Formats: sequence, structure tokens, C-alpha cells
Amino acid sequence: MFLQLLFTGFGIGAIYALVALGFVLLIRAASVVNFGQGEFAMLGAYALVIAVNMFHLPYWVGIVLSIVVMAGFGVAFAGATYWPLRNRGGLPVIISTIGASIFLENMVLVLYGPNSEQIDGLFDNPGFDIGPVFVDSQYLSIIVVATLLVALQYFIFERTLLGKKLQATSQDKEMASLLGIPVAMMILITFAYSSALGAVAGILVAPILFVSTGMAALIALKAFAANIIGGYGSIPGAILGGLALGVVETMGAGYISVPYKDAFAFLMLLMFLMVRPQGLFGEKISEKA
Repeated sequence: MFLQLLFTGFGIGAIYALVALGFVLLIRAASVVNFGQGEFAMLGAYALVIAVNMFHLPYWVGIVLSIVVMAGFGVAFAGATYWPLRNRGGLPVIISTIGASIFLENMVLVLYGPNSEQIDGLFDNPGFDIGPVFVDSQYLSIIVVATLLVALQYFIFERTLLGKKLQATSQDKEMASLLGIPVAMMILITFAYSSALGAVAGILVAPILFVSTGMAALIALKAFAANIIGGYGSIPGAILGGLALGVVETMGAGYISVPYKDAFAFLMLLMFLMVRPQGLFGEKISEKA
């Protein structure tokens, strides 16, 4: 049972890690927390439902279309929430993203109603056994895709010129601009990539959870909690925090109580805030009076 719960926990945690990575990228590139990140996952899942269930497109075509559409939506989201307020500090932008997330959730609620949507999994084969553990194909695909995306992100940031420009923009926008880096373009690319990451998370979790407007807030809160646990603005912290949160939540549900599984995740967050508020990979910062 322990190994089975551990595998499931890693699968759920990988979803939180992907959405948390979207948070981190925007924190580092634009110095803002995007509370619409959960809505990116929700809209990505709904885009897949529309492509596959409504237009009867092949599953892989629906996935690609959903990711491309959401990448474009990320640019539009930046234009509506970030760009008009970029010179007024971080708080107005944060409030703007909260307002946009409420609007998007209610827009989908008006269009689709309160009923949940269901979609088939990516593979016909439900899974296979490895010893005492049943390896669910959908959870396995989540872990594999999340691992590949993390490796791709590391390669882009550490081995490519685009990654160097993105890092320079995140560290000092003014200096990056003076060096000829198109700061505005870098921020828009970050929003597009962040939205695409959210869409991938929504697409992967759609066959496991029912696709509904309620999934956005829950995923976003867990991903933000993972970001705090791992260390605010830390990419390794977002990954490890998401995985740890998924394992703790799954273990708590398996051994103690299923109805309180969300409480275990936020209890973990509360413990970190009391014992190590800077998170696993965060640095303790102090200021002289």
C-alpha cells in the first residue's frame, strides 16, 4: 500500500510542480504572482474537452491545439493584466490577476454550467503491475511528461541564448534593456510558456479529475503552497515542493482520512511557515534597521 500511495502521490505532485513552475517563472521574469495560473490549467483541460469530445479530433491533435491556443492566451492575458499596470508595482498586477481568474472561472461557468465534463485517458491500456504496485498509465504519463518538461526547461535556461536572456530579464530588467535584450518580448514569452505549462497540467489531470471550474482554484492553491514550501521563486523548490505536497496529501488520504486530504497539504504549508518560512531552497533575508 505504501508503494502504491507513493506512486500516486508522485503523479499528483507532478501536476502541482508544473503549475508551481508557472508561478516561479513569472515571479522571476516579471516579479509578479499570477493567481490566474490555476485557470490556465482549467482552460487547457476544457480546450481538450472541446477538441476531442465536441469536434471529435484525434487525441494528440487536441493536445497540441490546446497547448498552442493556451500559449497564445498567455500573451493576451499578459496584455490585459500585466502590461497596463507594469509600472505601478506588484500589488496592482496581483489584484488584476485575481480579478481575471474570477472572470475566467465565471465565464466558463456561464458557458458550460456547473456540471463537470469527463474525458477519456490518453492510453487504452489502464496500466500494468510491477510487483505489488499497479502502475496506472495516466499517472505514469504525468510523471514522464513532467520530468521531460523539467529537463527541457533546464536545457533552455542553462544552455541556450534565449534562456540567458530570460534570466537576465528576471534579474535586472533595466540593465537587460540597456544591453539590447527585448525585455517586453522576454516577459511575453514567459507568460506564453507559463500558460502552456498550466495547459499541460490541466490536460494531464483531466482524465483523472472531472473537468470543472472548481479544479482551477484547488490546483492553483496547492501549486502556490508548493512554491512556498520549496522556496519562493526557486525552480528546484517548486518541483520538490510539488512532489512533497502530492505525497503528503496522498499518504494522509490513504492512512488517515480521504475527506481531509486537502487539510494535510495545507497543514504541511502551515508547519513550514512556522518552522522554515523561507522554504526548502529559500534563503533567509534580514534587513538592518
